[in-house]
Amino acid sequence: MRNHPQTTDTTPLRRKLIAPTLTATALLALATPATAAPAADTTTDEPCPFTATLCLFEGENYTGERFTVSSLVEPGTCVSLVDHGWAGRVNSAINTDPDSAALFANDDCIGGPYQVPGNSTIADLGTFTPLSVWVTD
Repeated sequence: MRNHPQTTDTTPLRRKLIAPTLTATALLALATPATAAPAADTTTDEPCPFTATLCLFEGENYTGERFTVSSLVEPGTCVSLVDHGWAGRVNSAINTDPDSAALFANDDCIGGPYQVPGNSTIADLGTFTPLSVWVTD
């Protein structure tokens, strides 16, 4: 009887671990919602240089970090500010969409809204603390 040598996998352990990690990272990137953008630097001349977008700002008078929201679906979508790390951070807003947006004091866009009319700005939300926002397409 003939003996066959055992085959061994010579692939380094690090390469075996990297491929599944990269695959998992790619899947997570695809799973992120397309309705909100991360905070961005607001050092440009125009605080909200986007069209059909609601820009929310950490500071009054459109200062500080910016969070942009727009809807990709009809009739619109609710975006949780809590889920995006923006709970209690919004103090001013610019709406460059012709349709109104609405800020809500809860995390599910239910209740009395704080309207941000189309093509308008709100320099100071006062004591209102939004936890979610509804934007239209």
